[in-house]
Amino acid sequence: FPPSLQVFPSQDPLDRADFNAVEYINALFPTEQSLANIDEVVNKIRLKIRRLDDNIRTVVRGQTNVGQDGRQALEEAQKAIQQLFGKIKDIKDKAEKSEQMVKEITRDIKQLDHAKRHLTTSITTLNHLHMLAGGVDSLEAMTRRRQYGEVANLLQGVVNVLEHFNKYMGIPQIRQLSERVKAAQNELGQQILADFEEAFPSQGTKRTGGPSNVLRDACLVANVLDPRIKQEIIKKFIKQHLSEYLVLFQENQDVAWLDKIDRRYAWIKRQLVEYEEKYGRMFPAEWSMTERIAVDFCHVTRAELSKIMRTRAKEIEVKLLLFAIQRTTNFEGLLAKRFSGCTLADGTVKKPEVPPPSSNPFLEDETGAEADEIVMEKSDTDKPKKPKVPDNPFHGIVSKCFEPHLYVYIESQDKNLGELIDRFVADFKAQGPPKPNVDEGGAVLPSCADLFVYYKKCMVQCSQLSTGEPMIALTTIFQKYLREYAWKILSGNLPKTTSSSGGLTITSLLKEKEGSEVAKFTLEELCLICSILSTAEYCLATTQQLEEKLKEKVDASLMERINLTGEMDTFSIVISNSIQLLVQDLDAACDPALTAMSKMQWQNVEHVGDQSPYVTSVILHIKQNVPIIRDNLASTRKYFTQFCIKFANSFIPKFINHLFKCKPISMVGAEQLLLDTHSLKMVLLDLPSIGSQVVRKAPASYTKIVVKGMTRAEMILKVVMAPHEPPVVFVDNYIKLLADCSTDTFQKILDMKGLKRSEQSSMLDLFRLRLPAPPPGGDGGSLSLSAPTPEQESSRIRKLEKLIKKRL
Repeated sequence: FPPSLQVFPSQDPLDRADFNAVEYINALFPTEQSLANIDEVVNKIRLKIRRLDDNIRTVVRGQTNVGQDGRQALEEAQKAIQQLFGKIKDIKDKAEKSEQMVKEITRDIKQLDHAKRHLTTSITTLNHLHMLAGGVDSLEAMTRRRQYGEVANLLQGVVNVLEHFNKYMGIPQIRQLSERVKAAQNELGQQILADFEEAFPSQGTKRTGGPSNVLRDACLVANVLDPRIKQEIIKKFIKQHLSEYLVLFQENQDVAWLDKIDRRYAWIKRQLVEYEEKYGRMFPAEWSMTERIAVDFCHVTRAELSKIMRTRAKEIEVKLLLFAIQRTTNFEGLLAKRFSGCTLADGTVKKPEVPPPSSNPFLEDETGAEADEIVMEKSDTDKPKKPKVPDNPFHGIVSKCFEPHLYVYIESQDKNLGELIDRFVADFKAQGPPKPNVDEGGAVLPSCADLFVYYKKCMVQCSQLSTGEPMIALTTIFQKYLREYAWKILSGNLPKTTSSSGGLTITSLLKEKEGSEVAKFTLEELCLICSILSTAEYCLATTQQLEEKLKEKVDASLMERINLTGEMDTFSIVISNSIQLLVQDLDAACDPALTAMSKMQWQNVEHVGDQSPYVTSVILHIKQNVPIIRDNLASTRKYFTQFCIKFANSFIPKFINHLFKCKPISMVGAEQLLLDTHSLKMVLLDLPSIGSQVVRKAPASYTKIVVKGMTRAEMILKVVMAPHEPPVVFVDNYIKLLADCSTDTFQKILDMKGLKRSEQSSMLDLFRLRLPAPPPGGDGGSLSLSAPTPEQESSRIRKLEKLIKKRL
């Protein structure tokens, strides 16, 4: 059967789709001898045929009744569905009848409910109408008799009842009552204003008899009337109350100037006390009349002070301005303690959030005399704090008028800071550099702390005066003198390097005794450089904290204008220059020894001994300089690591360049140089902790640079030591060990081996032929040996390290 007709899987050869009768018979009778049992095979096949016929006959007979049984089952299912549909229809009909019956039963009940609701509404409306009509009559009568105490309660009730008739305003009688209520309200308003005008006339002195009960009740009525009536009463009363102030402190009066500003605040204090005694009970407490009088006084004072300061701007001095601002802010603080600020323009006073404490020296809040006693300390906390929410709602209500004149204060601080920097310069010249003290490490210059203490005092003081444009102007002044400090005090006092000719012979270098000074900088100069570096690092960290604090103090809209990145970069440059000076000093001290190495006759070396004198000289200078630098940079460990890395990046390429100058070199000379190179490598690896009692593991970044650079020097010497015959092996060995495709480098190697020009020419031709093909898009070149080893590709470094391990 084909696969599509197979129902059950079968292993019988007869069931296969590619059944071949001939092959099947050949399989049954593979040989002539097997034909002996042919009868038995035929009988088996006949028996199999008979069984298949029986199975087919049984299956055919079984399928005869299947169709009839299916039709019978379908008919029974259809009958069951018809019966179910009939029952569902009966249930639906009964539900509809029940619903209709319920509607008929409740029809009368609904009518009763509507009648009851309408009757209740009518009775309520009639009661309200009766109350409204009687209330309007009583209101008009009480208004004429000025019975404000009764009117206050009645008017509120009448207004509330009238609200129920808003939807009935189309009825003439209701509309007439509403108009009578409005007329009564207008009459009350005008009457109350007239009573207050009579009691407190705009022109003349205040009433001496004190408030009457009529006016107190009139204020209660004003609470119910149009809010404009209440505002008019408050406005007239406060204006009359402050009329004397405007006369006493006119612009042409002597007491109006800033030096007598205390008298203004003393006057309002007396007036507020007098008001509380005379009129405190006349106005409702929710009117906050005492606070309103104080707030209006502040607005008037601010306007008057602004006007007089514009007129007499040339007479304003720093001390006078600060005196006036201090007295004004003290008065504003007094207002904040006494009042809540509910009458200010925003109408609400948010409860200030208490910011979390911080150990950042620029994130502490100092006010008044405490600011003068602050001592700036280094802090490892540089997390910015949330901007502080002002807890005084009256802050700036008067003192804002001084802000346009704060340029006087800013100019004064500019002058003071200029004098401070000049004093720092003079003190440094007089006292000299700080004394070297290994125990304490590189000390930060004391002038640095003095500068930031003064900065903090100025910042706190200015933030109390204003958090607007004056803070931006002060920030500009800070930036100016941070740069001046960096250049005049720090960079200006760095020792200058003097280029002096060596004048040293090889003999004198090789005979250099221990303790002889070759370094250009003295111990004091090295300590000074380290001290300036530590000071610059402290200034860098503190300037960042200063920027964060300034951003917190200034208004949010001005935060983006505060940026001290340029000044921080300036201190970073000072740090970089200081490290470079230390590196140049040690590097220059090692130069004569390297020069001596390159001028030695290496082809005449007869035996390999201990390390050469030039190595001893280099080690001596390293042991003289590095412990001093390490001890003085103990507080800034990362910069000492930078010094070590920069020295390695400078010294190792220079050593390799001098190595190329050693030519020609004999086999013994190369072995001696290899020993010297290994000695220098060990010293350089131990450089960070040389001469120290506490042995620390050198930083991995530094160790990697030394290993790569000095191993390259060792590979150069091993190539020189290798025989140049046969040339192919020598060239291949060079390419494997150095991985440098530069012909200049190969030429230098040949010069070191002392080969003749003719031999070199053939070697160079062979070298060019053996070079690997350059990668596509590349320049085909590689780094020269004079380039710093950290610039080499990582893949070549790994290959070089593997080769080194094999060779060693």
